[in-house]
Parts: sequence; structure tokens; C-alpha cells
Amino acid sequence: MLLEIVAYSYASALAAQQGGADRVELCENTAEGGTTPSLGTLEATRALPGLKLQVMIRPRGGDFLYTDAEFRIMLREIAIAKAAGADGVVLGLLNPDATVDLERTRTLVQAAAGMSVTFHRAFDWAADPAAALEAIIAAGCHRVLTSGQAPNALAGADLIARLVRQADDRCIILAGGGVSETNVGELVRRTGVREVHASLRGIQGTRMTIRPPSVALGAAPDWPADAIPVADQARVAKVKALLG
Repeated sequence: MLLEIVAYSYASALAAQQGGADRVELCENTAEGGTTPSLGTLEATRALPGLKLQVMIRPRGGDFLYTDAEFRIMLREIAIAKAAGADGVVLGLLNPDATVDLERTRTLVQAAAGMSVTFHRAFDWAADPAAALEAIIAAGCHRVLTSGQAPNALAGADLIARLVRQADDRCIILAGGGVSETNVGELVRRTGVREVHASLRGIQGTRMTIRPPSVALGAAPDWPADAIPVADQARVAKVKALLG
């Protein structure tokens, strides 16, 4: 069983590695669901030994319907990730009718030749999940990250199980969304997945001796403005042990 941790910073990637994770999905901007990380963060994470690295290719938050300019940015970011030694990239594109943008997804997969390609949870917005999976496979993606089009992967377990059977050995189904030490065993049993994706987040308090005033700096997440969200090394180790 493989454990992938979504890391929104180098600190999270380091905690994932120290906790025994097999792979990280490296992103930035947790409040937007993940966007492309900086080159500096990518390079520092690549230097961590024994850790597979998947890089998010997403130029902005919001929907997955990209302009031509944004698509060119995605192509460039794939080239940067490849040059930096990433093992894979994570991406997802939809059409206005919530079908998979097969043509442009295939173009990105071709640009990522030599790397593994995961189609991310844009899949969970697809109108027809069975048809979307076939399009993703046709585009050449190696993996699909999904919560089973539900608020969390356990709630979507029935669909995930159907996708595992549909994909067979043509594509890996990566279950993610609310995965934790309390539900990962049941999720694996009910779905038959061989890879799981989790944040296993903890909140690191500030080391500042004077706390900032009550001024919002950007989006207001579910933690104090001066706190740092990072993967919890102990939780990572526990889930990895549960997976065996």
C-alpha cells in the first residue's frame, strides 16, 4: 500500500518524509485547494531522500476551465518540474459541460513524457464519472485522485470501488479526501484501492513572542493567522503503519 501526503510547503514535505510517506503531492495555497509550488520549494523537496515527488500543475484556484494563456503556463510549469527532477505531475482540465478536456489533457501528458501523471480532483466535478475515467485513460494519465464525487472518500467509497473495477490495470485509482487514521482501514477494505492520499494536517503554533493584531492577511482559514499548517509526522507514521 502506498501513502501519498499532500504537502503545501517544504515543512509539510519534510514531516511526510520523516513520518514514512511514500510520496508527496507538492502544492501551495491550501485555501485554494492547491496551486503550483515555487521552484525553490520544489528543489528543496526534491532533495529529500527516499520520497517520490508529484508536483501540482495548476496556475490558479477556482474552476478547471483554463484560458489559452493559462494552458501555456501549465506547459511551462511541466517543463520546469521535469527539469527539477520531479517524478510526476498532477493536473486536471474540464470542458464547460463538465467533461474531461481530452485534447489538452493529452497534450500535457505528452509534455510530461517520462513522468507519472495524476488527474486530480477536477474529476470529482465531472458530470459522468465513468465516461470521465475513460477519457483520462485515453489521454494517457497514469492515476486519478478522487473522493468518489463525495465530500470525503469514505462517503464516496461505493463509487471509488466501481472506478477501481472499471480501471482494472489501465489506471491507478488514488483515494483521497478526509482520509485519516480513523477511517483508512475501512476505506481500503471497501474500495480495493492500493494508494491513498491524505493531508494528515497538524497546526504548528507561531514562535513569535508578540502576536499580530486581529488583521486578516488574505483568506481566513480554519486556524489562527499566525499558525502554520503542516503535516503531522506522528499521524503520517500511524497511517503508514496501518496500511502496512
